[in-house]
Amino acid sequence: MKKHIQQAGADSLSGAGVDYRRRHVLKLLAGSSLVLSPLFGSKLAFAAGGIKPGIQLYTVRQLMQQNVAATLRLLAGLGYQEVEFAGLFEHSATAVASWLAEYGLSAPAGHVMLQPMLTDTNRVLDEALALGHRYLVMPYLFEHERNDGLRSYQQLAEQLNRVGERCQAVGLQLAYHNHDFEFAVIDNTTPYQILLTQTDATLVKMELDLYWAAKMQVEVPALFRRYPGRFPLWHLKDMSADGNFADLGTGSINFTAVVKAAKIAGLQHAFVERDSTDNVERTLQQGIRGFKQLFA
Repeated sequence: MKKHIQQAGADSLSGAGVDYRRRHVLKLLAGSSLVLSPLFGSKLAFAAGGIKPGIQLYTVRQLMQQNVAATLRLLAGLGYQEVEFAGLFEHSATAVASWLAEYGLSAPAGHVMLQPMLTDTNRVLDEALALGHRYLVMPYLFEHERNDGLRSYQQLAEQLNRVGERCQAVGLQLAYHNHDFEFAVIDNTTPYQILLTQTDATLVKMELDLYWAAKMQVEVPALFRRYPGRFPLWHLKDMSADGNFADLGTGSINFTAVVKAAKIAGLQHAFVERDSTDNVERTLQQGIRGFKQLFA
């Protein structure tokens, strides 16, 4: 979810091809290009090892911009059982929670940027509780928030510990979601190492984005063994031969080795994600197939 907030505007339904894209989005939401009714009607449960098929809603942000309720219904019809929010698109948490209940979905986690966490903490926590979250996840550190080298991350660790305390006081767990820059070596260490060692392991967990970890050649199972139980949330997205995003199960990342270490990691929830796609219908369908293959 790189440049989480900035991209949301850049990827909105505007610019070249706007009419075609809007028609395609509306077609998806109407259910006319996906066979939804058998899946949605039976709602067959799939939760191998207790891990339910989940999706990070940033993947479908263009659909969410058009119709949040219809997007949730679409995802439920495809077999997703959990969603992770990346904004409510000007709807109240109460309204969104009612749609989740209607379509048989749960929302164990949601992404909220650092500044709202720090400056509007009560509202953020109230919304998370209303949506039924167990985890509140900080998704991205803007460049101006990390332009002071390791000191930026030392300060961030302190801030996360404070927010983590507030979360735990109301029954929530704070987590941090990585990109690539946290694994860059600075002065013989990495920002990720700073965050792992300078945050309280009970207050701050990690949501490991497996694409960005693979991009930076992180030995993920070894990371799990070194910090067992610290990684209850994962993002599942694959990598194409040229290093770009790919639909889950169609790329080069060795998810099998990672899944074998899921118990060590402390995995509770895994979310299909693709930051950008030229075919959201294919991405959603392949995402659920790939998920079931991984956790069969």
